[in-house]
Amino acid sequence: MRLRDKVIIVTGSTSGIGQAIAERAVHEGARVLIHGIDGAGGKKVVAKLGASAALHLDDLVDPECAPRIVAAAIQAFGRVDAIVNNAALVTRSTLATTEAAFFDRMMAINVRAPLLIIQAAYSQLKQHGGCVLNIGSINALSGEGTLLDYSISKGALQTLSRNLANAHSTEGVRFNHFNVGWVLTEREYAMQVADGQSPDWPERLSRSLVPSGRLIRPEEIAAAAVYWLGDESRPITGAVVDMEQFCIHGRNPPKV
Repeated sequence: MRLRDKVIIVTGSTSGIGQAIAERAVHEGARVLIHGIDGAGGKKVVAKLGASAALHLDDLVDPECAPRIVAAAIQAFGRVDAIVNNAALVTRSTLATTEAAFFDRMMAINVRAPLLIIQAAYSQLKQHGGCVLNIGSINALSGEGTLLDYSISKGALQTLSRNLANAHSTEGVRFNHFNVGWVLTEREYAMQVADGQSPDWPERLSRSLVPSGRLIRPEEIAAAAVYWLGDESRPITGAVVDMEQFCIHGRNPPKV
């Protein structure tokens, strides 16, 4: 078991990528604090994972939520060894549609909350030689035109990961980062259908978008997360890993 006895906070783990990471972490011997705002979904995850998981519901918009999340993990399992900042608001916006309140909410959930959770848990992370894995997006590199505010927030999260890795590299706490590509989660499926795609849209994607012939699965992101949460990746810090099916930089898609 590659994560034996580690206590890991996974935000946004009542569904999607976060749930997959939580489940894989438990499979690898960890104990996990399941976090989210979906009580019913969270209870299902905890019921599936048993005594190795505990549930804490909290809204990341609240700046006071961070110490509560960390305290819940300590109360349930006695310590914190790692944090996966996975929770994110994914909502479309453009230059024409964005508003101050929308932008502030996006940044509060996607950037401020990860920062404050790390701050609240830092003494635990330092004590136990812990680590942070921030789940970002390839949209950090420039982003889609209809995901303006989201892309900005993911660019900021990437900078947060690198900044903290540089600032705290001598203190034994590691900070690494995933820029995740297109993943077939329940939320992504529903959002595409709401945007007018047919129910079978995942099977109809061009190979120029999904070279392997299918979208990435949450379980594949979770499998990669194990390495970065465990001691196998020590002492690496400040890594930003683009997790997409093709090279983002300078891409020239093949004609198919």
